[in-house]
Amino acid sequence: MSFKLFFLFIVLPIAEIAVLLHVGDLIGGWNTFFIVILTALAGAHLVRNQGLATLAEIQKKASQGVLPAESLTEGLMILVAGILLVTPGFITDIFGLLLTLPLTRKPLAKVVMAQVGHKVFVAQSQNVYGSEQNYYSKERKQQNEVIEGQWERKDDN
Repeated sequence: MSFKLFFLFIVLPIAEIAVLLHVGDLIGGWNTFFIVILTALAGAHLVRNQGLATLAEIQKKASQGVLPAESLTEGLMILVAGILLVTPGFITDIFGLLLTLPLTRKPLAKVVMAQVGHKVFVAQSQNVYGSEQNYYSKERKQQNEVIEGQWERKDDN
């Protein structure tokens, strides 16, 4: 985890600055500035359109009684794409664009869902069977403990 944070907060910003400086040397500082502004505006427009389409898909699936897990994952990816596209830099713009376009977003959403679904399944199974604090854990069921208490039956009469 510390490598991911190191990459995110140290390596990526340094790489972004290096690319911006290199592009600025090639085409000029003001041209680079206007390209960064243009990609942010175009990205915001694209994210808005894709986000609304994904929201409509979520609502359609929910009204049909289908769990819109893939659409929700895509919606989260579009949110991340919006943040990346508004962040100044060419590297974040490329990743933001990949998360925004349906051609790349949909297969990536399936991969993310498979990874997250596997982790959720493992976490749930560890929670139920691996935790001694859990009342319904495997160990507690095997002990055949008797729990004392009082009860009363309430009839409809």
